[in-house]
Amino acid sequence: MLGRFHSHPAPEILYLSAPMNVETLIHAGWVIPVEPEGVLERHSIAVDAGRIVAIRPTDSARAEYRAENEIDLPGHVLIPGLINAHTHAAMSLMRGLADDLPLMEWLKSHIWPAEARWVSPEFVRDGSQLAMAEMLRSGTTCFNDMYFFPDEVARQAKQAGIRAVVGLIIIDFPTAWAENADEYLHKALEVHDGLRNDTLVTTAFAPHAPYTVSDGPLERVATYAEELDIPVHIHLHETADEINDSVQQFGVRPIERLERIGLVSPRLLAVHMTQLEQDEIERIAAGGAHVAHCPESNLKLASGFCPTAKLLGAGINTALGTDGPASNNDLDLFSEMRTAALLAKGVAGDASALPAAAALRMATLNGARALGLDGVTGSLEPGKAADMVAVRLDDIETSPVYHPLSQLVYAAGRDQVTDVWVAGRHVLRDGELTTIDVEALRARTAEWRKKLGEFD
Repeated sequence: MLGRFHSHPAPEILYLSAPMNVETLIHAGWVIPVEPEGVLERHSIAVDAGRIVAIRPTDSARAEYRAENEIDLPGHVLIPGLINAHTHAAMSLMRGLADDLPLMEWLKSHIWPAEARWVSPEFVRDGSQLAMAEMLRSGTTCFNDMYFFPDEVARQAKQAGIRAVVGLIIIDFPTAWAENADEYLHKALEVHDGLRNDTLVTTAFAPHAPYTVSDGPLERVATYAEELDIPVHIHLHETADEINDSVQQFGVRPIERLERIGLVSPRLLAVHMTQLEQDEIERIAAGGAHVAHCPESNLKLASGFCPTAKLLGAGINTALGTDGPASNNDLDLFSEMRTAALLAKGVAGDASALPAAAALRMATLNGARALGLDGVTGSLEPGKAADMVAVRLDDIETSPVYHPLSQLVYAAGRDQVTDVWVAGRHVLRDGELTTIDVEALRARTAEWRKKLGEFD
């Protein structure tokens, strides 16, 4: 493998001042910081105390910094850690359980019954850890989750060293997590309080969808989200049936209902958004809300097409998510970037509708902004957390390299991710996870396969 870890004596260079000591210095063939936009060739990143200290041309970096760990990656591109703006991590244990079905049949006949039978702290522990292992190996350093037992998701995220926004789930019907709206909200506030000072795991209210949460709980979510200054993460305008049912039950489409409740604001992260009229796009833009686009799940469930080019054209911050592994069936943001870019071109009838740079921004900085984390992560900038991913571009599948950013989006795959850092911690080193026992995880996953397979 070209260029790995090494130690060497200090170079014989006359310095006007002594080199600055840092923990890690990474020399890459290319650096794509996302902000500012562009590609930096033969650049290096200096990291100390979990944060990016500087990004310099490699020759300058070698002269200015002395590192405990110096890493040469001449055939790699360094990018910000990818941000999965919407998923249900624990549902990794349901991957492939019920495929090729429309959304409501999939939910009502298969997923909800399986959850009623099996969801528990142990299920969420193992399913979330399985998802985190997959995401880290795929270059995802932060994910926005919506599932039961968010306290367990948070615990696993901290152990794995992955950044997470855990969803404070709200739903009208009883589950293994809570019996009613009052208990969901009480537990939500408890989980939030327990994570108030955590630097790696934060929270967002996660009312499931307009068709599963009534007005009263939604109104309380709007009030609490304002008081606690956290996002609200909800499935919205996902299918035509959702729209029709809302009109029948409430007399208005779901977005208008949420507007009346006061939820369409810069706190809102609306997931899917495949059924949109032009005036609704304008209202979402006026409200400052964000959208999480999940192209492959939408395609698989035949839910519709999110008009990403129109959303971005209206100034709406649009991020990328995978949705849960039970409806996708993976957590691969490289694949989502490519699909999002190609689908947007096809839907808009315009080959320039979603260029590679915009797709990468959706998977990084746009996701951070939607989650209120853009001051921390989402781009490679001095002062931000060192959430970084190294991707090999000198493999046969991505050679020759004319435009690294285009190659990253249109040709590279998650199998070319070799190294991942979260807050400077090396959580994937040369393709091997450093924080998760993969063999023990495989064994526990096999046990769940036996249980759920018998149920199905």
